[in-house]
Amino acid sequence: MLGTRAMAWDRTRPVPWARLVRDWVLYVGIMCVVLLVVTSDDLRVAPFAGLLVSGPIFVAIGAVLAKFGYQRKTFRDLRAESAARARARAEPVSSAPVRQRPAPTRRTSGGSSPAARKRRR
Repeated sequence: MLGTRAMAWDRTRPVPWARLVRDWVLYVGIMCVVLLVVTSDDLRVAPFAGLLVSGPIFVAIGAVLAKFGYQRKTFRDLRAESAARARARAEPVSSAPVRQRPAPTRRTSGGSSPAARKRRR
């Protein structure tokens, strides 16, 4: 789940179409290079056709997830989080004020009770 409770479909949530298409184009580019390197001597059309067919499926699944509230973090968000963690680690930990010892009492001082006097011997 995406947190403590499930997100409901909301048709007013925006779908990042440009980001979905850009992510898919990046994926296709990387996979085409991998296919060309792996199958350089035996090139066929089927793997490339499969990559082209995967585009609408990838974008459709991403759009449905966006309507349910899923939003993948950008690299900018990830860098900001890591910078915030680094700043938090670099800052000295503020020490809480040291608690004063309470004034000695009959119970805590070990003084005037008969049992305390017997133990001291």
